[in-house]
Amino acid sequence: MTSRHLLVVLVVGCIIAILAACLLGSTPMGLLQVVKALLGQSSAADNIVVWEIRLPRALAAFVVGAALGASGAALQGLLRNPLAEPGVLGVTATSSLSATFALYYGFAATSPLLLPVYAIAGALLATALLAAAAVRIKSVVTLILIGVGLSSFSASVMSLLLNLAPNPFSLADMMNWLLGSVANRSFLDLLTTVPFIAVGLAILFMSRRGLSALTLGDEAASGIGLNLHRQRIAVVLGAGLATGAAVALAGAIGFVGIIAPHIVRPFVNYDPARSLLPSALLAGLILVLADIVVRLMPTSTELKLGVVAALVGAPAFIWIAMQRRVTYD
Repeated sequence: MTSRHLLVVLVVGCIIAILAACLLGSTPMGLLQVVKALLGQSSAADNIVVWEIRLPRALAAFVVGAALGASGAALQGLLRNPLAEPGVLGVTATSSLSATFALYYGFAATSPLLLPVYAIAGALLATALLAAAAVRIKSVVTLILIGVGLSSFSASVMSLLLNLAPNPFSLADMMNWLLGSVANRSFLDLLTTVPFIAVGLAILFMSRRGLSALTLGDEAASGIGLNLHRQRIAVVLGAGLATGAAVALAGAIGFVGIIAPHIVRPFVNYDPARSLLPSALLAGLILVLADIVVRLMPTSTELKLGVVAALVGAPAFIWIAMQRRVTYD
């Protein structure tokens, strides 16, 4: 399968998955009902189910997946490490910590823009630290350990905030946030965060050619005219914006940013530049399908999307790491 065929398959798959998300749920709806509701020609109840509940939730899952998938592919290209991903490297955890501060101190209630701003600031800080470390540290193991340290520190501070939660309602809000979910998301939530994601993805796509040059090594890439400093800043800024806004929309969801690029890479001849778009589409497709499964599971309380992503993604990460045949030191 060529990369062009892969893109066609992924686009069609995403459209079908989003349509299926509108069809499936606790209230079964037929295809004709959903189509009429999408066209505004159905009953008020059907319009509410499709336009206010299912469609925004499906779009939120897709947008979050696309942001994390493209960010994972870009970070893997920048660090030349197939194990790099916002969740593994601590970017998601740091972004979640910053967003939790906004929730804990009530800043998010003053303006809907403050939550994505705080989440993006945390993601940018972590990504900048990793990019600076990658310049000086050549060991992949050390870089991953830095990410583990960031995640551990962020988790400990978030545990402290949970322990000091002023009331059960604040505790419940922060717990739901940390577990990751797209339930009850609205078009207003999408309108608040999607512009940040769009800007981040645009920066990543504009800097994609530099990712291909980096596969030759820093010295060779610089020799053919690549501005390494500008390239690192562009990837850090783009991944930070996209990841931070994704966290602001859905909370902490990990591992999808490593699975999608790993699946896509063989179809694009292991070219980081060509992997950005299919990785974004595949990650979005994965999260939409995962959210459908979450909604249909016969459990007394709905599982969180971030929990399901971790249950599937963590074993996949271990398998990918075991396939590596190079020495990390």
